[in-house]
Amino acid sequence: QVQLVESGGGLVQAGGSLRLSCAASGRTFSNYAMGWFRQAPGKEREFVARISRSAGSTYYANSVRGRFTISRDNAKNTVYLQMNSLKPEDTAVYYCAADLGTTPSSYPGDYDYWGQGTQVTVSS
Repeated sequence: QVQLVESGGGLVQAGGSLRLSCAASGRTFSNYAMGWFRQAPGKEREFVARISRSAGSTYYANSVRGRFTISRDNAKNTVYLQMNSLKPEDTAVYYCAADLGTTPSSYPGDYDYWGQGTQVTVSS
């Protein structure tokens, strides 16, 4: 089992920045690729970003590429999502997720563990 706890969400004006954190406990953090997803009201959960076990590879949704940066610190069992130039359409609950597999995936069903989510609201 892996427990994931997100933090860092909040209310920010358009153009602002937030940094989300996801702290992991349980099994060896470095055994998991990590992803960030988001879900807006009435919409399906969508992929935001993914980082490989060693942080050697990162992947982004087209909608956030160039604005968001995913990173991880395996010594601290933590994955981050730096979000810059935020837009109202970025408003959602953001979830981190852990994937034991090594094949890069943007599909939520491929991830094994999920956090409870943190709300991000971007005002116009």
